[in-house]
Amino acid sequence: MTTAFSSLPIVDLSVLSEAHPSSSSLELLSQRLYDVFATTGFAYLVGTPLSSTHEDVFGLAEDFFKLAEAEKLRLAKKTFVSQNSNTYRGYFPIQPGHLDNLKEGFEIGPSTTTRDDHPSRHKKFNLTEANVWPPSSSFAERRQKLEKFHTELQTLSATLLSLLAVALGKPPDHFASYLVDSLSTLRLLHYPPQQSSTGLCCTPHTDSGLLTLLHQDPTGGLEVQNADGEWIPAPYVPGSLVVNIGDLMAKVSGSRFVATMHRVRSTASAGGGSGGGIGRLSVPFFFEPGENCVVRGVDGGQSVIYGEYVRKKMGIWVEYQDMPEDTVSYETATSAAIEAY
Repeated sequence: MTTAFSSLPIVDLSVLSEAHPSSSSLELLSQRLYDVFATTGFAYLVGTPLSSTHEDVFGLAEDFFKLAEAEKLRLAKKTFVSQNSNTYRGYFPIQPGHLDNLKEGFEIGPSTTTRDDHPSRHKKFNLTEANVWPPSSSFAERRQKLEKFHTELQTLSATLLSLLAVALGKPPDHFASYLVDSLSTLRLLHYPPQQSSTGLCCTPHTDSGLLTLLHQDPTGGLEVQNADGEWIPAPYVPGSLVVNIGDLMAKVSGSRFVATMHRVRSTASAGGGSGGGIGRLSVPFFFEPGENCVVRGVDGGQSVIYGEYVRKKMGIWVEYQDMPEDTVSYETATSAAIEAY
């Protein structure tokens, strides 16, 4: 159960980079993760076994968002540009009618492509569709880096899930079925600069999946709610990832773990990224099971098919709500939203 914490704990994952970590070290890490997720649901991870630095990650994000508007809209989801065929992966522009959710984003799934006969392709949102990418040859190297980054985050998340299985009294491979055709999403986000720091650019919410691994830039703004209802700042910690439990993992754990409410406060004249003035950049990785995965609590109880679960959740996400195409111009939407804010 969430406690009255005043800051986020820090968990050192350095042991995962050892060639042959001892069983005692892994057991200690497993228990540490259990304690963190049972009390705050959030933590900073340091010593992660990732090859990309924060500068690498935000450089890639900034490169994408600096693309021409027309080039980004060619990658937009069908709900925004009707002639496009991608429905689940790809770009979404700022929605000017949602002034407390001012962001544009680009979503990337696993690099493996969908099967032509997969049932998902006949639904409105094809959860297993292939990624879409800028066609220019100059982006090819960035694509390879982003695909590698997705793979490394998936591997790290799978390791954390194995450690959590042990912490919950199960064998390390208890959740192995969750990794089959995993739908995990790497999301590049851009929040444009605001004229005020008194509002929110992302409203209070809990994440829906298993785990979220977040790269946040020095701009800051992330806040986490404790048991007393206080909003605790979670500022940028150099070299760290922020990890948090999603609703699904809270249920899987038999409510031993807590999915904690969090939000993002606007930062006036934000200058995140490496270019200054672009605004706030954020790169979350949402660790998800496969579409057909049967998700059940460690104590038994009612099960859910992940694809059905996430489709219901999508009904409340603005990125998947139909919008008239004359509202999706990035430059128009951005300037209108900031002026109205």
